[in-house]
Amino acid sequence: MSNNTPLAEKLRPLSFNDIIGQDHLVGPNGVIQKAMKGGRVPSLILWGPPGVGKTTMAQIIAREAKRPFFTLSAINSGVKDIREVIQKASKNDMFNAGQPILFIDEIHRFSKSQQDSLLGAVEKGTITLIGATTENPSFEVIPALISRCQVYTLNALAKDDLVQLLDKAITTDKEYIERKVVIKEYEAILRISGGDARKLLNTLQLVLDFLPEKSPVVTNQKIEEIVKENVLRYDKGGEMHYDVISAFIKSIRGSDPNAAVYWLARMIESGEDPKFIARRLLISASEDIGMANPNALLLATNCFKAVEVIGYPECDIILSQTTVYLATSPKSNASYAAIKTAKETAKAHGNLSVPLHLRNAPTKLMKELGYGEEYKYSHSYPGNFVEQEFLPEELSGTKFYDPGVNVQENKIRASLQNNWKDRYDY
Repeated sequence: MSNNTPLAEKLRPLSFNDIIGQDHLVGPNGVIQKAMKGGRVPSLILWGPPGVGKTTMAQIIAREAKRPFFTLSAINSGVKDIREVIQKASKNDMFNAGQPILFIDEIHRFSKSQQDSLLGAVEKGTITLIGATTENPSFEVIPALISRCQVYTLNALAKDDLVQLLDKAITTDKEYIERKVVIKEYEAILRISGGDARKLLNTLQLVLDFLPEKSPVVTNQKIEEIVKENVLRYDKGGEMHYDVISAFIKSIRGSDPNAAVYWLARMIESGEDPKFIARRLLISASEDIGMANPNALLLATNCFKAVEVIGYPECDIILSQTTVYLATSPKSNASYAAIKTAKETAKAHGNLSVPLHLRNAPTKLMKELGYGEEYKYSHSYPGNFVEQEFLPEELSGTKFYDPGVNVQENKIRASLQNNWKDRYDY
């Protein structure tokens, strides 16, 4: 009934104007558009969830810049493959074809040695590198490579963006126009796609392959019947990936070790990257446990290091131990709330002046101006504390950190009340 070309491929954008949801990068005033209009194509790392246009954007950049385009997938490419592509790319440049673009999909899956093999070519300008990743490049891409690239974040597609894509499919694809396809309900297909445009369009194609040839009507019921989602399915690139990790973290936050270990097992059995899990444990240790049990962050840090060294299958024991420890630890989000409020305050008040007594005085002039003059050295006072103002004058007396109610932070609160009196007096 339909040809073998996936719908997502048939509708792949051919120009920046066709890309949906990424105006901050490729819209008329987008940073990539501006760079290209200025004749520059810097090396890039495109970071964003699956199916938001990373590969498409790389292809359009190469087309618009009239550059040779080479591509590698980090899943099945090694150092030898990288070197071969770089060699081919350098030959293209010799024939005045323009600096080649090397696109690496899922660059976060490259090992350190594989990423190292790219450095020379990027630094010398042999290639312009465009890497795509669904993971935070700060964790997954070596610093030397990040420093040579611009990192751009692609937005997750909004509901209106996805509906627009579906409507475009049935109004521009020749086959669907002839069949007079009607989408009556959108909720089920949007839920199944999980914000992934590629999955969204390919799901639509699958559903329409099973519906009547003439005037098919897409409804929530038909989508669910045809797709028959297995609730135990775990797609590392799709909605279930984010749903399961969300359930995992919320189980830890909710102090349920049984549920937390179950969701951990789901991820392990599905082949999830153990470093991805360990990073989330690190975040949870700080965000959800914090000062209620500071050792949680130390254990999570050691867990991450151990996972890097050991890997599967043995590291699942370490992940389990850390998960149970975090789930059974007392909880406090006081540190998380403190930095969140402090950031909001910093943005709202702009660059407030540092109090004169807290300023460093490395020069004679600064000393003459009174820099650091009235600063009191805490260790010179009983209990290593003396009351003085450390905040800008406009924020004097502001409290950002409010200790939680637990054994550890009750002690902290008592100490703060003893030192700061009214600020922590309830």
